Amino acid sequence: MARFTLPRDIYFGYNAIGELKNLKGHKKAFIVTGGQSMKKTGFLKKLDDTLKEAGLETKIYEGVEPDPSIERVYDGAKAMREFQPDVIVAIGGGSPMDAAKAMWVFYEYPDKTFEDIKDPFTMPKLRTKAIFVAVPSTSGTASEVTAFSVITDYSTGIKYPLADFEITPDIAVLDYDIPLTMPQKLTAHTGMDALTHAIEAYVASARSDFSDPLALKAISDICDSLVDSYNGDVEARGKMHVAQCLAGMAFSNALLGIAHSLAHKTGAVFHLPHGLCNAILLPTVIQYNSRVCMERYAQIARIIGLPGSTDKQLTDSLVRMVRDLNKKLGIAQTYRDNGVSEEEFKAHSRKIAENAVGDPCTGSNPRATDVDAMEKVLTCAYYGQDVTF
Repeated sequence: MARFTLPRDIYFGYNAIGELKNLKGHKKAFIVTGGQSMKKTGFLKKLDDTLKEAGLETKIYEGVEPDPSIERVYDGAKAMREFQPDVIVAIGGGSPMDAAKAMWVFYEYPDKTFEDIKDPFTMPKLRTKAIFVAVPSTSGTASEVTAFSVITDYSTGIKYPLADFEITPDIAVLDYDIPLTMPQKLTAHTGMDALTHAIEAYVASARSDFSDPLALKAISDICDSLVDSYNGDVEARGKMHVAQCLAGMAFSNALLGIAHSLAHKTGAVFHLPHGLCNAILLPTVIQYNSRVCMERYAQIARIIGLPGSTDKQLTDSLVRMVRDLNKKLGIAQTYRDNGVSEEEFKAHSRKIAENAVGDPCTGSNPRATDVDAMEKVLTCAYYGQDVTF
């Protein structure tokens, strides 16, 4: 039996944060955020004021770093236990939302350890103490609607994508005003993350008739609006904020593939942004997977109006489109061109491949893989070579 899970409520539009003034029946809200961006732009204060207007006592937990650590998660959970909230609200990019999801688990279950929950779908029943509200500031991770949280173990250099429908937020708030503050490079990286989410969801082994329309709509809207969003178009920013959420709904249920498996592991080792890693990997992974699902990639190409009369021609057009999109967004196409030295790459490539095979996203990739194949895919992405195996 399959399952399809989304947040109960999604509020969207300009000034959507204001809807939280109607969050009645609760007493305390614990707000989790990242660095200074939400404070500097005034959205953290707006959220805090809105929750207070709803009658909630609030506590703000700041400073969640990019790629949050296990230690950060434990620290936030400790602060939650001291405050005892019945609402957890995360505002910011994927990092504070992901961290807050994991904090939520250890708030409700203090005796659990990271080892207890790192395997997919092994989390205990949540909502015994609090509900979860997510307010994204970037248009890419879609953590506000997903059953995923990516946490880094810096002792091993491995990113773990935690996966369980229990951590799907109860409420998502897509306020179109917030992504207007994103800098250009972040717009590019998060947008390519969203496109990778949607494309991988459409070909994933767990895809369904529920996830496919969401994935295709997301792909179409991202291709229509990402470059304009990157160039500062206000309407396109709002369209991207919705499109990335649609992609999140798709992949949270259909799951992902090895672009994400490798992005998780290379990002942790080479210290590159997650969306950038996906942008580099996506064309290579499409070529690799097309041996078993070319007709799915061809259908994507048809939907977005790419040229070609055969499935192979259409798939090749899709690969070219992704590479051209990267160029328009100022993204260099290879790991080498993004500053990873050949010496560093060769020193880590085998271990990265081994860890990527064990990543939860690998299990839903449409084409079976092993360590050797994963290393070959990674090598093609490093040098910018086409996949011929």
